[in-house]
Amino acid sequence: MRGPVTMAGTLTFAISTAMMGTLHAEEVALDTLLIEDGRIAADSNPYAEPDAPYKAKRTSDARRTRDIADTPQTMTVLTKDSIEDSGKTELKDILSAQPGITLGTGEGGNSFGDRYIIRGYEARSDVFTDGLREPGLISRDTFALEQVEISKGPSSTFAGRGSTGGAINTVTKKASMEDDFLNLQAGIGTGDYKRYTLDANRVITGDLGVRFNALYSEADTPDRAPAGERRDGFLLSGVYQPGRNTVLSADYYYYRGDDRTDPGYALDRDTGEIHKYDYVGQSGLDFQRSEADIFTFGVEHDFGRGVKLQNKTRIGETVNEYIVSAYSSRSGGLRSFTGWQENDYLGNQTNLILDKELFGKRNTIVAGVEFAKEGVDAGNYSVTTSNSFTISPYSADNDLWQGSVERSDATSNLELKTVSAYLMDTVTLNEDWEVFAGVRYDYFDYNLDTAERAGRGGSITPAASYAFSDGFMNGHLGVVYSPWEHGNVYASWSTSSNINGGEADAGSNCGYGGLCTDSDGNYSSADPEQSTNLELGTKWNLMDEKMLFTAAVFRTTKDDVIEGGNDSYVAGGSLNTGKNRVEGLELGLSGNITPKLSAQIGVAIMDSETLESYDPENIGRPKANFAEKSGNAQLRYQATPAFAFGGTATYSSEIFGGQPDAGASGEIELPDYTVYDLFATYQFSKQLSLRANIQNVTDEEYYTAVYRGGSIVYLGDARSANLTLNYKF
Repeated sequence: MRGPVTMAGTLTFAISTAMMGTLHAEEVALDTLLIEDGRIAADSNPYAEPDAPYKAKRTSDARRTRDIADTPQTMTVLTKDSIEDSGKTELKDILSAQPGITLGTGEGGNSFGDRYIIRGYEARSDVFTDGLREPGLISRDTFALEQVEISKGPSSTFAGRGSTGGAINTVTKKASMEDDFLNLQAGIGTGDYKRYTLDANRVITGDLGVRFNALYSEADTPDRAPAGERRDGFLLSGVYQPGRNTVLSADYYYYRGDDRTDPGYALDRDTGEIHKYDYVGQSGLDFQRSEADIFTFGVEHDFGRGVKLQNKTRIGETVNEYIVSAYSSRSGGLRSFTGWQENDYLGNQTNLILDKELFGKRNTIVAGVEFAKEGVDAGNYSVTTSNSFTISPYSADNDLWQGSVERSDATSNLELKTVSAYLMDTVTLNEDWEVFAGVRYDYFDYNLDTAERAGRGGSITPAASYAFSDGFMNGHLGVVYSPWEHGNVYASWSTSSNINGGEADAGSNCGYGGLCTDSDGNYSSADPEQSTNLELGTKWNLMDEKMLFTAAVFRTTKDDVIEGGNDSYVAGGSLNTGKNRVEGLELGLSGNITPKLSAQIGVAIMDSETLESYDPENIGRPKANFAEKSGNAQLRYQATPAFAFGGTATYSSEIFGGQPDAGASGEIELPDYTVYDLFATYQFSKQLSLRANIQNVTDEEYYTAVYRGGSIVYLGDARSANLTLNYKF
């Protein structure tokens, strides 16, 4: 407990003490909120609390009908200002710094890409954008994001399948009919860092607005060149209001990433020794490419008298393909991870929202239906080497590889259709009591075709086709008691379900979340995994509602766990034989500590345990890729109307390797770490500003994730620095 609490408390105390003499001086207008002609500027975050750049007042999801402070669930919301101040431009870097979230690794049975683990539970398929599920496992940039919303605990009532530990919703920048603006940003830094963004909004007519966000970025991975990344993309959005009560919106998201991924260091699974070496990716061989083309269309109509209708449709396609070389301590040479995925997604969501007085009480009812069709084709690459070489674990020659690469036909084809219906109601009983209740039913059709493939020891897995359908019901109940003007206590119960084979990138790799069969080859006999969360918490709006403090204790229990068995590269597993639990305490603070000092602080202290398993040796073990203690504190001090500075401290306790939902082995352990970042901004004029960021100031060497069976540990970024110039026309 000492690590994260000490980190947050020390940082807060040090900065606030240093500034104590000026706390009662005249108030300073924060340069992150622009007021023009009495209106909030069109490029400001519409979900943030005015004059509190680090505090979000509400989420973007219309189904969450109350402010965050009145929602009976732990939620961490990162505003546009906190994201920009951090200097982090990749979603995985932002999320991995948040308490209770760790990273997973790409491996032989699942894809390389952004993989999140929330409160110890897999969440790589629980990523949403503007309330609809995102297709595919790709790298994600922040250039077009307004805010990031993290809901903690099972919430299938909102998310559908999955969300055992929680769900992530990214909110994009929308077109506005309020004002014209043009923001240009240019950044340079160490490691050949270059980043250029454009954010332009144009009011075409009084009822039509268009917004365009664009990105070009490239940089070396700090101290690991020629590992690095190159990204370009844009988001084109439009909004049209043909009548007073009807709004039409549409956007197209285009993204391309071309990276050379650094898998980190090698780990000797027998001795626990970490072999440190330079980046060993081979010129002409290694790559990781991400592509996204996603179109979303929405319509909202306000019928008046508290009745609204909302409909959203998304059609998207993503591509993730890679060859990643890594040093193997067992073979003493290189091994290549290869794969490709093409993901298609069609989704439609309709919500009818009624805010009415019924039976003398205020009821806010959300009735909705949702349809989703996901298609995933996946395969790999065969790499033929025409030369032989040896490599030292402490150095690398990036021009050793000679040979050829061939992309295979698809080794698996998945089609997953889901039809869902849900009903939610928030009832205000009186001034002190409010109750939220929701139910959701999901019905799915699952079809997976796999090709013949070679296994370990010369075994052959024949081609197969799997098809089954099922349905599941989930619920959510929350009670908020608020006899105080600015605070409340709440209790919450929620559930979620995971289906057999629900991780779309894993095919029939059972231990990675793909389809599992029993010893007789049966797959449809597996029931959905069931999770239940109990939470007791409190939320307080302080400092004239410019700061939100939250605290919650929780317990999540997952039953009927489908375990991977002894060989996760094959379909065979052990169906519905596992049970595990995560419980803990989470604290959060966001907003203005004083008129000049803003903060985003979170601490999570958790414990996990395997309660039941097909293998008795697993019982009692903690979860893999799970940090029992983690914390993050980002502070910003507005020293003058023009100058602000701040810093971030991120802490994680030890992490054990092992197979998800089977318990950590205890033999593979990553040490704890604390990383510090600094930033400063200067507003030269209303139009021109400059931001400086230093990441990992002390150049701490740390590890963010461990390959499930050992062999590889992901290396956190070394120290880097950059300057970003922003000009607003």
